[in-house]
Amino acid sequence: MSEKIKTVVNHSLAIAQDIGLIIVAIATLVAVGIEINFMFENGTVLLTDLLLLFIYLEVLTMVAVYYKSGELPIKFPLYIAIVALARYLILDMKNIDTWRILGITVAILLLGLSIIVIHYCKSNLFEKNARDED
Repeated sequence: MSEKIKTVVNHSLAIAQDIGLIIVAIATLVAVGIEINFMFENGTVLLTDLLLLFIYLEVLTMVAVYYKSGELPIKFPLYIAIVALARYLILDMKNIDTWRILGITVAILLLGLSIIVIHYCKSNLFEKNARDED
């Protein structure tokens, strides 16, 4: 009986997760459409618009990678955070004091370093597993 309950719960959670990811993908596509419409209405494409579209693209890529591999990669949210912070700096550069700019740039640097550490640890783990199998 216990194994049957675990199977039902796991299946239900997998369905809920798939529905959530579909909602995220659809909402992201709607946001892309709204942003493209905004650019057409204004007749200009600014760097901040491109960075926002890039964030949307990263979200869609994250959903696609999850569906392809079944794993949610940790690096994609970090990429999104870096682009979002860069976009924030570009948008509000005139209104941000020096210490806040320094804090945001340090945050971007730390996010970049964390991506490097994750990549290094993951590649070393795969190397170690490959050596252990031989």
